Amino acid sequence: MGDQMQFIVEKLNGEPFRKSYNLISFDSLESVQLLQLLSDVLGEIDPKHAVDIREELPEQTAKRMLSLLGILKYKPPGSVSDLSAFRQGLVTGSKPVIHPLLHWLLQRTSELKKRAYLARFLVKLEVPAEFLQDDTVADINKQYEDLMEAFKNLHKEYEQLKISGLSTAEIRRDISAMEEEKDQLVKRVERLKKRVETVQNHQRMLEIARQLRLEKEREESLAQQKQEQKSQLFHAEQRLQRAQLQLKEMQDAVADSKPESLMKKLEEEINFNSYLVTEKMPRELESKKASVYLLQKVAAEPAMTQSDLTALQSEINEVNAQMNQLIEKRMMKYEPTDSKFSMYRQQASIISRKKEAKAEELQAAKEEMSRLERQVQQRSSQAHELEGSEILTEEEFKQYVNKLRSKNTLYKKKRLEIAEITAEYGILQRTEELLKQRHEAIQQQLQVIEEKKGISGYSYTQEELERVSAVKSEMDEMKGQTLDNMSEMVKKLNAVVAEKKASLAPVIKELRQLRQKCQELTQERDEKKIQYDSCAAGLESNRSALEQEVKGLLEECAQEESNYRYIHCMKRTLEVQLQRAKEEMKAYVSPDPQERRKAIREQYTRMILEQENLGKKLREKQKVVRESHGPNMKQRKMWQDFEQLMECKRECFQKQQNQAAIGQVIQEGGKDRLVL
Repeated sequence: MGDQMQFIVEKLNGEPFRKSYNLISFDSLESVQLLQLLSDVLGEIDPKHAVDIREELPEQTAKRMLSLLGILKYKPPGSVSDLSAFRQGLVTGSKPVIHPLLHWLLQRTSELKKRAYLARFLVKLEVPAEFLQDDTVADINKQYEDLMEAFKNLHKEYEQLKISGLSTAEIRRDISAMEEEKDQLVKRVERLKKRVETVQNHQRMLEIARQLRLEKEREESLAQQKQEQKSQLFHAEQRLQRAQLQLKEMQDAVADSKPESLMKKLEEEINFNSYLVTEKMPRELESKKASVYLLQKVAAEPAMTQSDLTALQSEINEVNAQMNQLIEKRMMKYEPTDSKFSMYRQQASIISRKKEAKAEELQAAKEEMSRLERQVQQRSSQAHELEGSEILTEEEFKQYVNKLRSKNTLYKKKRLEIAEITAEYGILQRTEELLKQRHEAIQQQLQVIEEKKGISGYSYTQEELERVSAVKSEMDEMKGQTLDNMSEMVKKLNAVVAEKKASLAPVIKELRQLRQKCQELTQERDEKKIQYDSCAAGLESNRSALEQEVKGLLEECAQEESNYRYIHCMKRTLEVQLQRAKEEMKAYVSPDPQERRKAIREQYTRMILEQENLGKKLREKQKVVRESHGPNMKQRKMWQDFEQLMECKRECFQKQQNQAAIGQVIQEGGKDRLVL
């Protein structure tokens, strides 16, 4: 109890309550103050309950608190397990009721806040059945239930997102990375567009590529539809095979059986099914219902502590001991006739257990047979997929093996040819790579030479010129133009190239100067950055050291403050105990008899004498009961025999009256016949 009060005081002194209680001041709170404190704690869990209890009636306060405690699934401790006593203690503000309740609420405040929040939306409003007959009310109720389910799903998704650990910083980083990738892709697309624009008839080629992509997508969709239709056809063939197999089995069963065997088989199936329906399944259903009820009951109760488990274990042990005692008494009272009946009962129970075991074995055998049938159907379907729907004979299997051998030989030859072609392809690919590398090296050397000579881009222009001239020659061949036109075009192109070179010469010179200046600025910027990084690292290390020192001082201050509060509380407790000891000593040594009676020692002495006298009286009463136990039991047995005798007389008298009434009816019937 002291630890419980210490925990309550610490929680109330912290956030968000900010009380200034100690153990003595908290223990001296009146019932109204305790109820207000409980209402404040419930108001922190659910803001609707943050009210002043002086503004409402005690019945309303108790009803409001009990409703919220029911939603929070609070279970009173063992000392106040009686619900009426718990309600009375809650109304009057009893400490044995309020203190455990405060301890339970302050232990799991965050969990209870979540439960109270969910209860606002998930506690279903019960609508009477007669109101649901109205279509409007029924539609609104249906919308209400749908919204409740949607809220459940959204809350689950929210909890999963909280658990997943995704933060806004990570999402922002992902978004920035995606934007960078997008910019790179846009630049790449622009470069590709510029390269494509130099190609002749690029619009027509783009249109053809677009049509090719659409046709490929259409081909994929058609292939998917074809695959779906194949699977549907395969499933239909499987159903047909199963139906044919069932038909064949039924025909074989009808052809090879007689009416007597069919009737016997049907009777056995009927007996087995009736046993399952009338005996086995009802027992299993009852056991399942009982287990479900127990599980629901356990789930509805709040989380149990170790003390609750210990109490339940002790109750289970007591009940088991009582059951053993009752079984022993029953066995001692059994007569020989009962022992014979018990033997028959044992035999009947053994037979019923054997019957249940055989029924379970039969059910398992049927399940195994159905599983094997499914496996056979699956294997047959696989064989059908491999174009082997029927089982091959010995000759057909030999022919199939010979065909496989010839195909294997052909396969090996083709494989050798493929290996030779692959090796040759690898050599050619390596040769191509070497030539490409040499070409790139030559191109780089050529670019370096061009830069040295001041004619950068000349080779590219020459290649373009050659390409244009080649295209032009092809066009001239196709159109039948003369060689003079081609020479004029070459002259024009050379003139254009010369003009471009002349215009680019000053720009290239200026660009060289700017590049040199850029290198100098970059070097200066790197030096400044190194200085900045070193300075920032020194400042960061100093800041972290200061933070650690401040953190240590704050922890030391908090520890010293806690020690001060604990010592102050212990001092107050010792002062109270010292004061009580002084008062006790004063009352004990006082010459006044009235004062001495108030002493605790005198009170305990009187209580010990009273208990000793009570023990003597109880021992005397026990002795009297033991002496009169035998005659009383004999008298009880005589009264039981007398009761049985009177019951037998009553039954005989009733039988006599019934026989007399039946005889009278028969006599009256005979008289009626004589009259007729």
